Amino acid sequence: QVQLVESGGGLVQAGGSLKLSCVASGRTFRSYGMGWFRQAPGKEREFIAATRWSGGVTDYTDSVKGRFTISGDSANNTVYLQMNNLKPEDTAVYYCAADVDPSAAWRIRLPGSYDYWGQGTQVTVST
Repeated sequence: QVQLVESGGGLVQAGGSLKLSCVASGRTFRSYGMGWFRQAPGKEREFIAATRWSGGVTDYTDSVKGRFTISGDSANNTVYLQMNNLKPEDTAVYYCAADVDPSAAWRIRLPGSYDYWGQGTQVTVST
């Protein structure tokens, strides 16, 4: 029902910035939750940031607070992740995800809460 396509990844030097985009196609609902996750080699998938599709609610993992900003535009079914002051430890594949039935606040951080996932986009931060 929903397809997600990420873009904007690439190679950047430490201290630089990237802006990731995730475009959703198909029918969507204003109640959807949208999240960003990342996964580095040999590590578990990690929650980064999330928002309600309609806006008004955001959440971030501690390691990116003050550096990353999630935003969404329900009019064009697009969610963004602005990434500033990038560090080598930010290197990972970044995934966009959609939760069709968000509920409790803590649930937005769990990969298992999401019903649709994009293919991922590689972000590499060099020293």
